Amino acid sequence: MVLTNARVYTVDAHMSTADTVVIDDEVITYVGPAASCSVADTLPVYDLGGRSVVPGFVDSHTHPAMVSQSFWHVRLPWTTDVDEILAFIREYAQAHPPEEVPFLYFEYYPSATFREGAPTKELLDTAVSDRPCLCQDFSEHEHWVNTRMLELMEITRDTPDPVPGLEMFVRDENGEPTGLLRELVHLHFIDKVYEKIGWTPPQELTPDRVGRFFRFMTEHGVTAVFEALVDDDEILRAVSELDRRGELNVYYQGALRFRRRSELPEVIRRLKEYHARYSGPHISVNALKLFLDGTNESGNSAVLAPTCSHASDTRHGDIGMEVDELTACFVDCNREGVDVHIHLVGDRAFRVACDAVEAARATLGSQWRTQVTLAHCELVDPADMHRPAELGIIVNWTAHWAGGYFGEGARTHLGDERWNRMYRFTEIVDCGAVLALSSDVVTGYELHRGNPLFGMQVAATRVDPEYPLDPSVYPGSVRPPAQAALPRDLLVRGYTINGATQMRLADRMGSLEVGKVANVVVLNQDLFAVPADSLAEIKVEAVVFEGRVVAGAL
Repeated sequence: MVLTNARVYTVDAHMSTADTVVIDDEVITYVGPAASCSVADTLPVYDLGGRSVVPGFVDSHTHPAMVSQSFWHVRLPWTTDVDEILAFIREYAQAHPPEEVPFLYFEYYPSATFREGAPTKELLDTAVSDRPCLCQDFSEHEHWVNTRMLELMEITRDTPDPVPGLEMFVRDENGEPTGLLRELVHLHFIDKVYEKIGWTPPQELTPDRVGRFFRFMTEHGVTAVFEALVDDDEILRAVSELDRRGELNVYYQGALRFRRRSELPEVIRRLKEYHARYSGPHISVNALKLFLDGTNESGNSAVLAPTCSHASDTRHGDIGMEVDELTACFVDCNREGVDVHIHLVGDRAFRVACDAVEAARATLGSQWRTQVTLAHCELVDPADMHRPAELGIIVNWTAHWAGGYFGEGARTHLGDERWNRMYRFTEIVDCGAVLALSSDVVTGYELHRGNPLFGMQVAATRVDPEYPLDPSVYPGSVRPPAQAALPRDLLVRGYTINGATQMRLADRMGSLEVGKVANVVVLNQDLFAVPADSLAEIKVEAVVFEGRVVAGAL
């Protein structure tokens, strides 16, 4: 096909523009002015009437499995009023008795709900006590459960935490679990619950259920997806079946999780087994995922200066590994030819990761080949801003978090000075680092925020249209520092060529250049011309994947 009379943003090294793109046999064969284009008469020509054309978007950190498994969850009203939350849960439980709904799963309660103290199982028991009940915190890193849930999981004061400091049960002064859970600790025990109540949730990762996620992504112009947490091969089976049916329409990559160095041999064995079984032209599994710290909202991020939740606080958060162990992990992964994707949000975690990469590179010299991506990097010490560029580290940022999505939840633990300098990526990029942008959506509750154009708007304005900050405190609800808003060209590169670079696909896609696969998105407005606060209003009118129109129409 020939796409002409368009505003084509190639996202090549010079951010060139053109007016015509020629696609032949799934590949781009010409990009440039229509006057210089000579093609066979047999190719259909589409006059786009001045509409914009960009490369297919790349979501380089997201969670298809988690979203697909969440469609049965119950949405809580958005309020920090604990009585209102409990009333909703109580009324829902009364309207849906145990024989109808044996397990209650609610999402989300705002992270700032319990500012004066953590939630307890006894408090949740006042709303529902006749069956297991779990409420998910907005950050996705804490969960509030009732007594019945703990009983069915067989959690007592003697139960060891799977990963102390990260995947753990919060306990009182006597060591008794309080009902507050950190990270996904409950997944280690959840099968006991299902076995005892004789029920399992409708969250099997069937191709049809998973297909709902991928259809959304395709309709919003996403042509490549990196799944940042794969626990087993159930999602890979579903993705493979979608691909067999011709319904995938994205390049998919997954990362298996490891928690400590001792796990690496077994996890890498499974990674290679999955890669051999499922990899093909559209599917790859060749990366590992590590949670290096917790979250700023939960107060368990690894920070250089003590947290300030209390006047006497001397805690520096929690970290999964120190430099020596992480360095050894990098060396092991490098030997096996495996990339590493790391969740981190605190400045101490960022420094530990950089120190470990530096040490591993010094050890291996010219043999270094592992690609390290640091995801989130919410708080970075100014002294470390230059290090990703120097060490070849890719930084991955969840663009739609740039406004008020998590509100002021981290301020309690970080204090004003650190909270006001979070999410500063222009400085890292100015040093020469590659910044990939992503959605990190983990539930159907927020799937709509997986639209790259929505993410671009929030990152360009630092204002969240759905969860604005208090305008009386933050003029225009702009999250400080205002100067950290990302420029338009960086937004586009972050969602295209930089994401493709992270996924090692930049030689095939991510820009509109001769020889690359024809992954193309047609927009109804020019994303370089509309006001920053209107980017999310741009509509994807057509998506071309490997030369085929897979969504919309030209």
